[in-house]
Order: sequence, then structure tokens, then C-alpha cells
Amino acid sequence: MAVSPFAQQIEEAMETLREQQARLAEATSRLQATTVSVTSKDRMVTAVLGAQGQVVSLTFHTTAYRAMAPAQLGTALADVLNQARADMGAKVTESLGSFEGLGETLRTSMTGGTELDELLAPLQAMRPGFTAGARRERQEEFRG
Repeated sequence: MAVSPFAQQIEEAMETLREQQARLAEATSRLQATTVSVTSKDRMVTAVLGAQGQVVSLTFHTTAYRAMAPAQLGTALADVLNQARADMGAKVTESLGSFEGLGETLRTSMTGGTELDELLAPLQAMRPGFTAGARRERQEEFRG
């Protein structure tokens, strides 16, 4: 029994989806094991953060913090932690950059305007009261 072109296209789309899911799972796994380390400009303290922004460790390299005013120590800690969070955010963005546009592609394919229209055309034509172009007109009114 021959496989229909429609079934073949669906299988190809599902295979692509499985590949993307595997890539995303791998990227997620790598990110969960990622940490960033930032040392303050005066080399007094180093902060290590995990992928979700959790503080893994704070290491004081000198005893200078003992003579600091509480507000000054708080500022030093906030600065090093904020820098570490920014660095982690950059790593996450870089790691997931290859998935950029994937959501837009999915949205477009779900609302029409892609090769999915050709794939679904036979099914749409079978719908009672179907008229070519009616779907596009209905979509256009939502595009502002």
C-alpha cells in the first residue's frame, strides 16, 4: 500500500518536531549544568550563579568587608550579583539563539501563509461552505 503525499508530509513535519524537541532538551540540559562566576573589581568577592539565577556561592578573598559600612558591603554584593545575573542571561540567550524564530514559524504555519496552506488545502476544500479566499479575508481583519 502506497503512502499518501499528505501522510508523508505529516511524518516529515513530525520528524522535524522530534528533532527540535531533542535539540531543546539537550540545550536545556547543558544550561542546567552551567554556572557563571564574577569577581568584584576590587577582587574582594566572587559570586557564582546557576542557570536559574540561584546563588551557588559567595567567596570573600580578603577581609576588607569587615571594615566596610553595611551599605557599602551591600552595594558591592549587589553589583557582583547583578553582573553575574547579566552574564548568565547572555549565556542563556546565546544558547537558545538557534531556536529564535521557531515560535514565529509555528504561529505562521498555524494561521496560514506557509506551505501548511498547501498541505491543508484538500481538507479545507472539503469543508461545507468553503470558498477560496474567505479565510484570508478573515485573517486580514485581525492584522490591524
